Amino acid sequence: MARAGLTPERLTRAGAELADEAGFEQVTVSAVARRFDVKAASLYAHVKSTEDLRTRIALLALEELADRVADSIAGRAGREALAAFAAAYRDYARAHPGRYAAARYRLDPATAAASAGVRHAQMTRALLRGYDLAEPEQTHAVRMLGGLVHGFVELEAAGGFAHTAVDPQASWDWTVDALDAMLRTHLS
Repeated sequence: MARAGLTPERLTRAGAELADEAGFEQVTVSAVARRFDVKAASLYAHVKSTEDLRTRIALLALEELADRVADSIAGRAGREALAAFAAAYRDYARAHPGRYAAARYRLDPATAAASAGVRHAQMTRALLRGYDLAEPEQTHAVRMLGGLVHGFVELEAAGGFAHTAVDPQASWDWTVDALDAMLRTHLS
C-alpha cells in the first residue's frame, strides 16, 4: 500500500532539492526516503529505482530550464538573445546546481526524444537562425554554444576562476561578445 502523501511528483521535487543541496550524485531512493522518515521500500510504490528517480529529476530540470530560457529570449535577437540565452543557463546553474547537473543526465533515446531537451535544441537553433548559419555550421554552432556555456558554468562552480583578480562576470561578458562577433562574421 502506498504511503499517504507520497507521490512520484513529491519524491521528484524532494530529490531535486537534495540534488541542489548535496549534489546530483548523492540522490538515491534511500537518501530521499530519509527526508520523509520512511523506509526506502515505501518509495518503490512511486519510483522504480534510483535511476528512475534521477531520470525524473533530469526531466524536471530540463523542463524548468527550458521554461527559463524561453522566457529570457522571448522577443530578443542577435547579441541580446545570445546573452539572455547564456545567462539563463548560468543563472539556473547557480540557483540549482544539482538540477543543472541532472539536466545533463544521460537519458535513453525514447525518454530524451519526449523530454524538454528537444525544446532546448529548438531554442538554440532558433537563436542561431539570427546569425544566418547553414548546415553543417549551425550544428557546429549549437555544439560550440553548449560546450562554451556548460564549460564556463562548470569551471566557475568548481572555483576555477578564483585564482585571479579578474571578475568572472567580466570574462563572461567578454566571452559572449566574442561568441557574438564570431557568429556574426562566420558566414557559410
